[in-house]
Amino acid sequence: MIRKATLHDLDALTDLFDQYLVFYKKPSNIENHKAFLKERLENHEAEVFLAFDEQNKAIGFALNYITFSSLLLKKIVILNDIFVNPSTRKSGVASKLIEETKKLAQDLGSPIIRLRTAKNNFTAQKLYHKMGFIRDEHLYGYDLILEK
Repeated sequence: MIRKATLHDLDALTDLFDQYLVFYKKPSNIENHKAFLKERLENHEAEVFLAFDEQNKAIGFALNYITFSSLLLKKIVILNDIFVNPSTRKSGVASKLIEETKKLAQDLGSPIIRLRTAKNNFTAQKLYHKMGFIRDEHLYGYDLILEK
């Protein structure tokens, strides 16, 4: 089952989010990660979908931000973070989370969902291609790091 996360899901979401950040070589920090997610949910700054197994245990999430495109003159969805517990991968959970994100984008009238992934995350890239995402070969992404 997949549904929109609420503040009642904060502990389960935080556990998955912490695992996700550790996967990307960030330090585990439950307290900070919980505060970050709580603020996003309380301020309606993110749409988060949670996936649950048959025992109603949270096994994955997709965290989406809604922003705007000046070129498209429309809202767009940024699929910023997606994670599935390693023990339940290859069971279609990530695809279902992406499908929920697609429904969100359609409901908003968004013509596009954007995401970024690590260049060496070939498993995720394969899924994204399978789900219809197209890798941008024309534009470069840049970041200006202001603090370390």
